[in-house]
Parts: sequence; structure tokens; C-alpha cells
Amino acid sequence: MLELLLALWPLFALIVAGYYLRRLEFPNEAFWPGAERLNYFILFPALLFSSLATAPLDNPALPRLALAVMLGLGLAWLALLLLRRLRGWRAARFGAFTQGALRFNTYLGLAAVASLFGQEGLTLAALMLALMVPTVNVLSVWSLTAERGISTRSLLLPILKNPLILACLGGALVNLGGLGLPGGSGRLLSLLAAASLPLGLLCVGAALKPEQLGGELPALAGNSLLRLLAMPLLAWAMARGLQLPAMESTVLVLFFALPTAPTAYVLTRQLGGDSQLMAGLITLQTLLAAASLPLLLTLLAI
Repeated sequence: MLELLLALWPLFALIVAGYYLRRLEFPNEAFWPGAERLNYFILFPALLFSSLATAPLDNPALPRLALAVMLGLGLAWLALLLLRRLRGWRAARFGAFTQGALRFNTYLGLAAVASLFGQEGLTLAALMLALMVPTVNVLSVWSLTAERGISTRSLLLPILKNPLILACLGGALVNLGGLGLPGGSGRLLSLLAAASLPLGLLCVGAALKPEQLGGELPALAGNSLLRLLAMPLLAWAMARGLQLPAMESTVLVLFFALPTAPTAYVLTRQLGGDSQLMAGLITLQTLLAAASLPLLLTLLAI
């Protein structure tokens, strides 16, 4: 437990720092949207690209890890569809609950994996992202537009243009082609990648909105329990059933235990979902994850 706390507390300290920096208007309000765009389109893709371009892809556990990821997401999606039918949620609300249960804070996840396992863990996490990011994005968009319908083109085009997905695909192609990262390009990418995680965590804190926690505490608490407790328990069961090695199991459970992504708020607003509910879910889950992440990883003893 102490080892996990020592690895994880600096990450949450950066989130808290980002929250207070924005409230103090330092450096100024215009800084944060620009920082988020810089990270999303350049720094973070550099991390994913370089991780996959040089990754050993002969790990025999990778097919089982991929199966665990897709099975876990599939079972969670079926449970959400059942809850929607039972509770009669409209798309605006269902979309927020879906993102609260399925989406994950990528910056926090990769920073935690890097703290626990270094480059080897980052490689596994990048491979998982190549599967999880497009799947979760498709489900999120569909859930927010379920009542009015959406064309296949409109559903898939944002996925195909996603810089994180493109970085994963590009890194994998470079790896499989045996091209490597010659001429100092690897060093350039590592410099860009080094800035991505701390800046991303500061931006996560800057996006928190505690004022949105007052209205729907039962709904917020229920969805947070689903994301922070039920999802990692499902991942743990998948890891045990498929006999994944210790590191692969930990990375899988960690990603299923992460709070939802701050970018879910932007998508919810763009597609007419319940943005106030989404902001509350992001804030509550991020705050609770400071305690739930180390506790879960310790209790599950993986």
C-alpha cells in the first residue's frame, strides 16, 4: 500500500495544483485551452507513437490482454443498455452515464503506469489504448445520439481523425516495418513525451468543477461506484479467468479503475447531452480516485 501511495500521490498533487492554478488565474484563463490542445494534438501523440514504435510486440500475453479489454467493455456496455431500459434514460442522460462508466482519464492512467512499471508498462498501456480509445468513443457517440440516429460516416469519421488513434496506428506500422526511430527522432519524441503527462495532469485539475456536485448526488454516486468499483472488479475477474501475468493484470485493472475523461464534457456539450451531470461525474470520480486507486490495487493483490 505504501509503495502504491508513493507512486501515485505526486500524480494527484499535480491535479490539485492544476485546479488551484486555474482558480488563481495563473498564468491566465486563455492558457488552459491552449495547453489542452497542445497536449492532445502533439505531446501526447508523441508519447504513444514513440512507445509503440519501439515496443516488443512478441509478448505472448498480448492476445489475452486484448481479449480481456474487449470482453470487459462489451459486458459493461450490455449492462448499461439493460439499465437504460429499466430506468428509461433519455439519450442526453444515457450518454453522460455511459461516458462516466466507460471512458477513462488517459493522462492519469499513463502517468500511473509509468510510475509503477516504467517504459515496459507504457508499452502495454499504449497497446491497450489502441483498442480502448476507438471502442469507447464509438459507444459514447452512439449513446448520446441514440434517439435521433447518426450515420456510420458521422460516427466513424471523428474516430479516424483522432490524434491518439493515429499515433497508435503510426507507431505500430513503424514498428512492424522495422523502421525504428533514426537520426535523433527518438530523442525528439522522448522530449515531447516527457512534457505530456505532467501538463496533462495539470489540465485535468484545471477542468474540475466542484460547483457541479450539488444537484444529483445519488446519480453521481451510483455512476462513480460503477466506474471506480464495479469496472475494476470486472477487469480483475477477466485477468484471473484468462490467467494474465501480474503486470498485464495490474495495467488492465488500473485502466478500468480510472476516473472518467475530462474530454467527455466537451463531447457531451457538442452532442446535446446533460453537460452538468457530466461535469459532476468528472469531478466526483477524479476526487474519489485519489483514494480508490491505491486501495483497489492493494486489495486485489495483483
